[in-house]
Amino acid sequence: MKKINDPLPDKEEKQATARLAVVGVSGNVFLAVFKLAAGLLGHSAAMISDSVHTLSDVFATVIAFIGVSISRKQADEKHPYGHERMECVASWVLATILIITGAGIGYRCIRAIADGSYKQMQTPGLLPVIAAAVSILVKEAMFWYTMYYARKLRSSAFKADAWHHRSDALSSVGALVGIIGARHGFPVLDQIAGIIICVMILGVAVGIFRDAVEKMLDTACDPKFEEELKDFVRDFSESENCKIGLDLLRTRKFGEKIYVEMEINADGNMPLIQAHEIAEKLHEGIEKKFEDVKHIMIHVNPAGYYYDVPDKL
Repeated sequence: MKKINDPLPDKEEKQATARLAVVGVSGNVFLAVFKLAAGLLGHSAAMISDSVHTLSDVFATVIAFIGVSISRKQADEKHPYGHERMECVASWVLATILIITGAGIGYRCIRAIADGSYKQMQTPGLLPVIAAAVSILVKEAMFWYTMYYARKLRSSAFKADAWHHRSDALSSVGALVGIIGARHGFPVLDQIAGIIICVMILGVAVGIFRDAVEKMLDTACDPKFEEELKDFVRDFSESENCKIGLDLLRTRKFGEKIYVEMEINADGNMPLIQAHEIAEKLHEGIEKKFEDVKHIMIHVNPAGYYYDVPDKL
């Protein structure tokens, strides 16, 4: 039975990437035009600002699509290790857009409170209320849709794009609160809600940015994953009755993929071809078991040779 986070085949992967781009761009364009019209006709400055925020998500989706598409390209002469890190670059750009968006919302709200300009806003009509409610529902649906396929694709760029949809939904919540508050004589609620939303957006952006940096700097995988690798080697040794040990293990993140370096030990009197066959079988088993492992390099030492490791793994 397939699990929700099981990876997609290559053909379905391309189709899912294209669908995410179409849904993201078309959905955001529709909402941006709808909210702009509602803001102009309903005299709501908050809704007009919200429409601009939604329009910025069009560029976010395009960037995510380009980043993911390039990262999925096969290795070539200039890029023998592949292009996975392009997705990290896309995540950086998306995180930057989120930071600018969140900071812009916060700045406008703080300035409006400081100079009292929010008191001069014209009382909005009912249309902006409806537009804000529709935006919240649609953007939340787009968040879950994008996040579902982002997990299937194991794509940090589309996860960042999903959070762009969520940030727009939160922005619409702030606009809705502000519009309702203004209609009932409390326009300052719009600004307070906007500041809270600003903090939430910035928190998400920092998380996305930090994750992308870790994957660009060859950061080691978490200890739990490395322990699973060690357990696999132990189980392999027992099941194959080949009496191998683990001398050295290093892991590093490469975009959304993982590279592994491993040194194992075996009987020094074993024929070279037999040692090679054990290493190859272990290599294939690890890449089959751990789908995020793009490549593993295994070196075989004679048992007792690797003396400079204080504690065996």
